[in-house]
Amino acid sequence: MNKVKFKVESLKFIGFFLLAFAFHLSPLQAQVIDEVIWVVGDEAILRSEVEEERLRAQYEGQQINGDPYCVIPEQLAVQKLYLHQAELDSIEANESTVSYQVDMRMNYYINQIGSKEKMEEYFRKTSSEIREEMMTTVRNQMIIQQMQQKLTSNIKPTPAEIRRYYNSLPMDSIPMMPAQVEVQILSFEPAVPAEETERIKQRLREFTERVQSGKADFSMLARLYSEDAESAKRGGELGFVGKGQLVPEFAEVAFNMNDPKRVSRIVKTEYGYHIIQLIEKKGDRINCRHILLRPRISASDKVKAIERLDSIRSFILLDSLQFEQAVIRFSEDKNTVMNAGLMINPNTGSSRFEYQELAPEIAKQIYAMQEGEVSQPFVMMDQQKNREVCAIVRLKKRTDVHRANLTDDFQTIKTMLEAQQGRELLHDWIIKKQKNTYVQISPEWQGCDFEYPGWIH
Repeated sequence: MNKVKFKVESLKFIGFFLLAFAFHLSPLQAQVIDEVIWVVGDEAILRSEVEEERLRAQYEGQQINGDPYCVIPEQLAVQKLYLHQAELDSIEANESTVSYQVDMRMNYYINQIGSKEKMEEYFRKTSSEIREEMMTTVRNQMIIQQMQQKLTSNIKPTPAEIRRYYNSLPMDSIPMMPAQVEVQILSFEPAVPAEETERIKQRLREFTERVQSGKADFSMLARLYSEDAESAKRGGELGFVGKGQLVPEFAEVAFNMNDPKRVSRIVKTEYGYHIIQLIEKKGDRINCRHILLRPRISASDKVKAIERLDSIRSFILLDSLQFEQAVIRFSEDKNTVMNAGLMINPNTGSSRFEYQELAPEIAKQIYAMQEGEVSQPFVMMDQQKNREVCAIVRLKKRTDVHRANLTDDFQTIKTMLEAQQGRELLHDWIIKKQKNTYVQISPEWQGCDFEYPGWIH
């Protein structure tokens, strides 16, 4: 139920490779005659690990720049350097975050493959074995990330350094910046008649009665009727989640359930109306099913909302009301209402959007608008809630295609310099670490043009 449960926090790694999911191709390991090919400190690298990595890259269509039997062992060796240093520095992964990420990935695989049983068949392992291997992989990924962040944490270029860096760049190395816009939005949902709300609730009450009387199975009803398309494929099942992964109204009811045979009361959230059935509790996580129904918005309700927005727009055009004031008074978009309607790009955290990053309906409106202009009212799909809202937008600023400069793109140039300094620092750290670490490479694996030549003393 990605619309209800997941507030996904993406992990941003500092320009390095990640540990692969060894479980992904582990059935092929049996085809490899295993042996220790590298030793880094007191850690061994096996031929089977390299072969698994090579096959995984081939499976996922990833290109390896160079001989994979040279590149992959070196990558694994560098990972071990980071993990060893992290152990010395007492860096550990947050286990609840590890568990959260693993739950997300397990749920993704189950969703893609179709069921837990099919996933086990695909990987030729039990779900507990898959989960345990994934826990190790994700834990190491997080530790490496934290180690890299610690090593590069003092990189803070001054404005003078940023200017010197920019002025030293060849013209063809200065990136072209795409056209970008800053947009303010005022939106709200058309009013839902009381009779439509009651119709939805009555439908859910009927589902509850059928389940608790034994006339129907909850998962079957979810597959047939739930409007959360992703979880409906799995009979409404969400997979194990923590309380923070669910919207508060849903979490409050779900986490207070104890009897898997019972169905919850009707729960209203920003996504619609739900009923819930508990599957299992495990520590601070639960697995449950739900059925989601959304009220239908009639054409006449949309017309009324558009007419209301048109009146608001008229007041703005007559200078009787500022757009920012109208947002505070009328907008129901909780993500922008306290920001004067200014939309924030979730990919960058800034207020700038490329056209393709905007909802199609918004991009269409602002494409031919002038700065400061307010659009006509329109209907658009709220992707987060997966339902229609009515909106007007104001084009606050447009920046045309241009070569990056210090005035408009200072943050971009600063990020470029930080990335370069980070790569250089990590490169130097690895070379230094090589000199103080015991490394033994089998003779037949030494004839490589390594990125870091200091492996062989």
